Amino acid sequence: MSAELILALEQLEKEKGIKKEIIIEAIEAALISAYKKNFGSAMNVKVNIDRITGDVKVFGLRKVAEVPDMDQMDISVDEAAKLNPTLAVGDIAEMEVTPRSFGRIAAQTAKQVVVQKLREAERGIIYDEFYNKESDIVTGIIQRIEKRNVIVDLGKTEAVLAPTEQTPGEEYRFNERLKSYIVEVKKTTKGPQIMISRTHPGLVKRLFELEVPEIHEGVVEIKSISREPGSRTKIAVFSRDENVDPVGACVGQKGTRVQAIVDELRGEKIDIIKWSNDPKEYISSSLSPAKVVRVDANEEEKAARVIVPDYQLSLAIGKEGQNARLAAKLTGWKIDIKSESQLRQAIERQLFDDSISTGDFMDFDVEEQNDTYDGDQDEDVFID
Repeated sequence: MSAELILALEQLEKEKGIKKEIIIEAIEAALISAYKKNFGSAMNVKVNIDRITGDVKVFGLRKVAEVPDMDQMDISVDEAAKLNPTLAVGDIAEMEVTPRSFGRIAAQTAKQVVVQKLREAERGIIYDEFYNKESDIVTGIIQRIEKRNVIVDLGKTEAVLAPTEQTPGEEYRFNERLKSYIVEVKKTTKGPQIMISRTHPGLVKRLFELEVPEIHEGVVEIKSISREPGSRTKIAVFSRDENVDPVGACVGQKGTRVQAIVDELRGEKIDIIKWSNDPKEYISSSLSPAKVVRVDANEEEKAARVIVPDYQLSLAIGKEGQNARLAAKLTGWKIDIKSESQLRQAIERQLFDDSISTGDFMDFDVEEQNDTYDGDQDEDVFID
């Protein structure tokens, strides 16, 4: 080896940020293994690389003993004194044992160590870069599908879209560009392992931050998101500026902003509602697009009964209960939805039960009630 290696290491330190001393220490450690492998020495050795000239020297380490044990590679006091007069019994004597052909082995070993350190440094840089992007959105190109895992090229490395993180019904085609959400970044021996998602609610949040400047600037805040990937998402927004309509800002002129997000999510429907600190108002809005007549809220149990017109009941509940389920997730409240006729029936039934329990019935003349009662019928009539 030579001074050129030292200059090269200094250059790497500037360009890659790998400290020269760390690489030299790694080369020294690798050379010890190389020496023992190539020269079959049982002696403990130490390798020293000159930090200026790059010269490599190998030293055998032997313990100074009054009665040397050759099996233990000891050295006598007299022999140690020839090497260094200050050595005493129990000290370690260093004897240079550098082979003539060791320069070639040292150069080859140094090359391997430098390449390995460069790979480790690059992996470390990539890991740090993507670790800082955890819970953020990235764009990549689909490379291949392995055992239902979609491998996405992010430029410097690859990410894995696991089956559990894939949106139901979505098709992933080779060379297709794909936006996804970084769920987790792991450090492994083969480099960083990046797990991405297309189902995480955070994906919707980040897409709105990209499309809506008011959200990016902090004027409009996303308070809550509930999502059933591939089908429907509800998002509650709030404006810190009374002059800015949070829903309008998210929808955009002629719906351009929200439509761009819908397109990215491949047709997933998005309901944008205005957040309110009034539970009744918030719950009512959360059931959009259904119209709500009345909300009775129990704040202690965080449970609410919602009354909707009869023709709006199926819309409020949604297909297979989806609208009600998303509203409950969005608000954090348990929501019971009733139609107006169901409420009337419940009230009438309750009044009827109360009247039976109290025996508070009203008698009336059958002949005077011909318009509502057929006298030929043999049954009692009760009026609540």
